Amino acid sequence: MSTSQDLGIIQADVCVVGAGIAGVNALYVASRYLRPDQHVVLIDRNERVGGMWVDTYDYVRLHQPHPFFTAGDVTWTIDEPPEHLATKGEVLDHLRHCVDEARKAVRVTELLGHEFEGAVDNGDSVTVTCRAGDGPAVVVRAGKFINAVGLSIEVNEPLTLSSSRVRSVAPESCDLRGGAIADDNAPVWVVGSGKTGMDALHTLITHYPGREINLVAGSGTFFVSRDAFYPTGVRRWYRGRRPNWLITELANRFDGTNEAEVYAWCRENYGTFATPTAQHFFVGLISEAEIATIRGGLRRSVMDHLLDAVDDGDQVRLELKSGDHVAIEPGSWIVNCTSHFDFDDRPTEPPYVEADGRIINIGATGLFGFSSFGGYFLTHLLFLDKITTVPLLQVDGMALFRASQSAGLAGLLTLAQYNLGQAFDHLPSKVFAECGLDFDRWYPAPRRLVGQLVFVAQHKRRREQYVTAIEALCDRFGIERGAVVAPSSTGRHRALA
Repeated sequence: MSTSQDLGIIQADVCVVGAGIAGVNALYVASRYLRPDQHVVLIDRNERVGGMWVDTYDYVRLHQPHPFFTAGDVTWTIDEPPEHLATKGEVLDHLRHCVDEARKAVRVTELLGHEFEGAVDNGDSVTVTCRAGDGPAVVVRAGKFINAVGLSIEVNEPLTLSSSRVRSVAPESCDLRGGAIADDNAPVWVVGSGKTGMDALHTLITHYPGREINLVAGSGTFFVSRDAFYPTGVRRWYRGRRPNWLITELANRFDGTNEAEVYAWCRENYGTFATPTAQHFFVGLISEAEIATIRGGLRRSVMDHLLDAVDDGDQVRLELKSGDHVAIEPGSWIVNCTSHFDFDDRPTEPPYVEADGRIINIGATGLFGFSSFGGYFLTHLLFLDKITTVPLLQVDGMALFRASQSAGLAGLLTLAQYNLGQAFDHLPSKVFAECGLDFDRWYPAPRRLVGQLVFVAQHKRRREQYVTAIEALCDRFGIERGAVVAPSSTGRHRALA
């Protein structure tokens, strides 16, 4: 039997698992409440802070202006205008900076390169176990445990294809800006029209002018035009829509059944896309200039899904889901930019609060729309002893996204509006004032004030509508309701019937 010394038990006040944007927000918020002599342990499977940004492709950029991708109200240190789209290295450096800022207020032990194995409630504390490789288990005994592991996105692998005459790669394993793909002028086929696909296309088209670049786009993806919501310079005083307005408007239009209608409205009024048609939406931003570059550089867009590439005599053809096929040049490159995430492979989401408030789960699909906001607001609720009394609403997002990704997204936005309203009513005003994640901070204070006044006036009146929409969505797909809408007489939440 292992002794306590063998296990390496660490005593802590708080243990956070996950050093991505959600976990770094949780750590930073915790540091605002704890004394300098108190102790937080941060665990992550990667060797450095950064979450999904550690493993993603090197030419990725933040798709929003960088100041609002942060922890708490930590400001960036780079000397760039606010509209600058931060690079991978800049994002990783900033998340590291956020952890270092937390260190100024509280003791932090980082167990990076450690795989989280489990957490057990002891009745008065939580025992968290992790391990570095094949080494001995490390045990953390903490008063509070914050599980901030999000989607745990794995890097894309090259597609397994039957043809021996194509070169199959993925952005994470093949830097499209140089190396072997730059050594010839063979055609390139990008598979996938989401954000990764757009990044790959833009990179290829700008690095190799005149080269044949093609896209297998599936049903096509549309994005929100960055120009419409983030005007630059003095135009911020009189141009553009507030990002929070759009998110709220999408939720207000959703009734649990009409996501296609909601997205059609968004696409018509604020959408932009590089393909002839676009049905898919996952709240991504892109500029009109980027879209124009991609459209201008694309040789061909195939609105279908790739099943395989097969040799046909001396030729190669792409086999498509519709039954059609496309002849391509032997020696072509095929770049896998399909979704990094398979919802079918994920378990049911745990409740966001457990063990009388000692354990919180930020959640993969998000109580507040984005995991960063979950890390920020749930940790504030935890340390203000309101995590078991504020009536937040939760639905098993994994089950919902397995049933329908498009309906799941609309439900997620609706859920976020309900929960933000509850947080607003129960948290001190300074929590919102100090939230550097707020997208509307792009605009001058007078324009933000208008949006804030509208939110204050309407958020309570909209609650019943939001709950009704979520109920209809769950009934529609047979999703078991794991939500809470009001505290019970004992102070604990009662389940939504």
